[in-house]
Amino acid sequence: QVQLVESGGGLVQAGGSLRLSCAASGRSFSSYVMGWFRQAPGKEREFVAAITWSGDNTYYADSMKGRFTISRDIAKNTVYLQMSSLKPEDTAVYYCAAKDQSGRPPRYNYWGQGTQVTVSS
Repeated sequence: QVQLVESGGGLVQAGGSLRLSCAASGRSFSSYVMGWFRQAPGKEREFVAAITWSGDNTYYADSMKGRFTISRDIAKNTVYLQMSSLKPEDTAVYYCAAKDQSGRPPRYNYWGQGTQVTVSS
C-alpha cells in the first residue's frame, strides 16, 4: 500500500524557515514525480514544486522559485521542501503527492494527509 506521510509543519514568523518532509513507502518510485501542493482556506489547491525521483529534475511555481527548494533522499525514501523567507501568504496546508509518469494518463493519484504551515506577521 502506497503511503505518503508529511511532517515538519508548524508556526513560524515571517522571514523564517521550515523544512517539510514526505516519507514515501509501499513501492518503487523510480518512474514517479513527487510533488508538493498547498491549499489555503477558501482557495484552490496550488502547485508548489516537484521533483523526479530518478532524474532529480526540479520544477517550481514562479512565486516559490528562489525561496523554496525541493529535494529527495533516495536511501531514506523521503522528499523534502525547504522553505525560506516565509511570508504570511505562504500559510496553508501543504500536501505531498506522487505521480506515476508511466500511467495512462500520468496523474497525481497518491496524496498525503497534509501538514499545516502557519506564518505570522
